Parts: sequence; structure tokens; C-alpha cells
Amino acid sequence: MSGAAGPLKKTPLTDLFREMGARLVEFAGWEMPVQFSSVLEEHRAVRAAAGLFDVSHMGEIEVSGGGALALVQSLTCNDAARLAPGQAQYSALLTEQGTFVDDILVYRRERDEFLLVVNAGNTDKDFAWIGGRAARGDDVEVVNASARWALIALQGPRAAAILQGLASPRLDAIRPYHFAPGSVRGAVALLSRTGYTGEDGFEIYLQPDAAPDVFRALLEAGRPHAALPCGLGARDTLRLEARMLLYGNDIDDTTTVLEAGLGGIARLAKGDFVGREALVRQKERGVPRLLAGFEMIDRGIARHGYPVRIDGEAAGRVTSGSFAPTLKKNIGLAYVPSRHARPGTRLEVAIRERAAAAVVVPTPFYQRPR
Repeated sequence: MSGAAGPLKKTPLTDLFREMGARLVEFAGWEMPVQFSSVLEEHRAVRAAAGLFDVSHMGEIEVSGGGALALVQSLTCNDAARLAPGQAQYSALLTEQGTFVDDILVYRRERDEFLLVVNAGNTDKDFAWIGGRAARGDDVEVVNASARWALIALQGPRAAAILQGLASPRLDAIRPYHFAPGSVRGAVALLSRTGYTGEDGFEIYLQPDAAPDVFRALLEAGRPHAALPCGLGARDTLRLEARMLLYGNDIDDTTTVLEAGLGGIARLAKGDFVGREALVRQKERGVPRLLAGFEMIDRGIARHGYPVRIDGEAAGRVTSGSFAPTLKKNIGLAYVPSRHARPGTRLEVAIRERAAAAVVVPTPFYQRPR
């Protein structure tokens, strides 16, 4: 497969997926599986049992040295100083305007060693952004280590039971947003209790050449639990139900952290970081718009880009929208004026030039049973 920008990139699992008969599509310059069976079946498997995803297209940037913490603190909005080795946090790289360069995960591997996991399509941009702000003499090294890692996500209520038979150490010792070195089927791995589905689960970092064997072993171990291999289609519906935002749809360099409803990761009290002043000003003046969740009242699915109107006037556009298999409703997200972001506000979504009624609802749309 090729396009205007050249051949699509392949993960260490692409050939295996072709053998399995997965439907492969282009995504962020990569050849990725969109589904193996059906999006609905895969979605339900993750909610009820477990699903296995290839997320090796994600980028990994290593920041190390005596100045590593200072650099990470200056470029990310969350407070990396609060992390102990073995902990991770959701964070973001911001522009001076407080908008998103990217949303990322920050792992603190050692006192002076961090791993930043970034979105696939942003890897080169993020690496340049970070490296360009690491001044000489700062005792810090920034390395694009993406080629060193494959990444497999096992998500769902049965994930720990499936993985434990193949992995060490004990998984019950790894709490959410914590990670530990270990092994899976004898392959050296980093086991992280994180994910992008709203379910419990693990993301498994390992050497690329070990990925096919580990993926096959996890599929075999998951078979008695009704686990399924899953593609991008289910990943998207799962993350939307859980209100996990997608860069390029729900957040980008035109949307601030506060507008996206992610003020909890903007640690304004930690000290200076890129974008802080803009966020302080916006917080003082009032956030003009907010990312609101809505359910459709009328028939129809609100897709990305569809216009949103309130009281007959243009109010925004849908950023993400889909049928929600768990809820059996059509749901979506859209930026609307802050005064209209309260639950109960009525909206209209233009679906194929037809005005379809919707209502703002609390988010996340779905939370897993505790």
C-alpha cells in the first residue's frame, strides 16, 4: 500500500494481522487493523471480557539525565515531580496559547529517566518540539526511541486473569497508572496498568521482534475468557463512551486544556510551564467554550464535523460521534459556548442537512462497574 507521502508504515504485527484476515486501513501514516470480526462484537468483548489491540504505532520519546525532570516539568502541564519511579500520568505538551501540541502519557522510570508516549501522527513533531527546547548544557538527552518498542494493549475485566498466566511480576501489585518491569512469555517487557477504553487493562511494552509471539500467546490464553483481537473501530467507540479524547478530533492546537474539560491535568500551582500564562488568563476571564457530551434524541448519528446549532444559531461542530454499543444510544462531543454546556441543554445537529435534536448529558457516558 502507498500514498502521496510514500509507503505506509508497518508495525511488527501487520503481517500477522494480514494472515488473520483483518481489515487493514491507513491511520496516521500506518497500516492498521480497523476490525477483525465486527466493531460491535469487538466492542462488546472488551466491555464483557477482554480485547487485544496493537498500538505499536504510538511514539516513545526518552528523556534522561540530571536535567530530565526540569525539561519535562517545563514542557508538560501536569506535575511530573509528583511521580515516583514506577508511576505514570496523563499530561499534555502545550503551545504558548495553552492549546495542545499533543496529549501524552509520562512515565517516570527512574529519578532522572522519563518515557513520554505520544500519538502516532505527532511523533516527529513532538520529538522536534521537545528536543528543540533542550538547551546545551542542561544535562539532558532526548531520544526518539519509537523503533525500539512494540506496544500491545490487553483491555477488559478479564485482562489481568489472562495476562497473569504468561507474565511476571504479580499484576495485582501494579495499581492503575503504575507500571513495572517484567516479562511476558519470557520476553522482557514493561507492564503498565493503563489504557484507552475505560476498562481495566494493561499496555505491554516489549521489543518488536517479540511482539508476534506474545500476541499469539495472549490470544490463546484469552480464548477461554472470550477475548477477541480488536481494531481501530472498537478502540474509537470504546474511548468515546469513556470520554477519552482523540487528538485531531476533540483536541488540537486550536483548543485549550480548559476548554477540553481537562483542567485537572493543568497544575498551575507547580510553577512555570509552556502555556501556563495563557491558561491563567483564560481561567481568570472565563472559559468561552467547553467540550460538551450529548445524546441524540432524534434518529441519526452525529459524525465528526457536523454543524451544531442552539436556538437556531450556529454554536459549534461535532468533534466525535458514534453509536455507543454499551449504552445503545447515539452519542457525541462538541465545543459549545460555556453557558450552553450544562446537562439538559437542547442542541440541534445538522445530519445530512436535516436538523436532528440532541441534549447535553454528563460525561463520561460510560464508567465501568467498580
